[in-house]
Amino acid sequence: MRYSHVCLHTFGYVLPPIMVSSEDLERRLAPVYERLKLPVGRLEMMSGIRERRFWNPGTRPSQGAVLAGRQVMEKADLAPDQIECLIFTSVSRDMMEPATASFVHNSLGLSENCLLFDLSNACLGFLDGMVVLANMIELGQVKNGLIVAGETAEDLVDSTIEALLADRTLTRKSIKPAFASLTIGSGSVALYMCRAENEIQPLRLSHAAWRANTTHSTLCQGSQRGSATTLMNTDSEELLHRGVETALMTWQAFSTEPGWQAADIDRFFCHQVGSAHARLLFDSLGLEAEKNFETLALLGNVGSVSAPITLAMAIEQDAFQPGQRGALLGIGSGINSLMLGVDWGK
Repeated sequence: MRYSHVCLHTFGYVLPPIMVSSEDLERRLAPVYERLKLPVGRLEMMSGIRERRFWNPGTRPSQGAVLAGRQVMEKADLAPDQIECLIFTSVSRDMMEPATASFVHNSLGLSENCLLFDLSNACLGFLDGMVVLANMIELGQVKNGLIVAGETAEDLVDSTIEALLADRTLTRKSIKPAFASLTIGSGSVALYMCRAENEIQPLRLSHAAWRANTTHSTLCQGSQRGSATTLMNTDSEELLHRGVETALMTWQAFSTEPGWQAADIDRFFCHQVGSAHARLLFDSLGLEAEKNFETLALLGNVGSVSAPITLAMAIEQDAFQPGQRGALLGIGSGINSLMLGVDWGK
């Protein structure tokens, strides 16, 4: 799918105030580590994640999203009544009903004429939101919109640690599916997209490609309906290989677009789940790992926030600049993969 008139105008993001290291989590799991004779430092060694961020207790996904959305509105000098569409895209949501976008809309004081809804697709939600909004902009249905995500990892991590401490039947093998949950972090990101009316608009969405591989939808599953706690069960090793397999199919479709082969792309911004995943991904796709801008070690896996916050931080740190082309790559449990080309005109 190609785009001609979609501008990625302004990004904003918020890092939660509480920094939690992998060592901190291992200290909480000391009884389990001692009983199973697991070496301290295993979590960081396996994942490449040194630390992640958590919100203050009681923070809702909508509240994190509002902070990032407000930052975007201030940076772009936007009045609330200018925004025509609002899409909330996180894995985390305030509640089943109403849409979390409703709370964000109200807190930001947006217009009653603003179209709003939640869009959920595991860790791909934000990138899917970009595609949906871009389609509406390209078709002339709206002139602009705001995409927001606020991930809250605290309940998942706490529930996982409590479950591991309570399970006396754990073995070195049976604990493995829980480790992925300990890589999750919190954060929020927002993006204001609008119609590019002239040739000097800076960062544009160029095109998108996606693939579905839903035969493997059982490899990473969250709490089933009726569960009193937030827990995930992940076959990390198989998910790693099947996710990269799906990403390869996506890359093969994406790179058929003229001017978007590996050598044409200056930077990659990927959904990040672990250092082993990144190595296998770039090896399998035949891409230069040096072009991958990473935030994994400092943020962990931030769900739908991961890829867009990585792009936002790269822009902020001048690691992605005018005259360059970049690609966002998302892989979500399901398994689904989506790749977006972004072109920063010279």
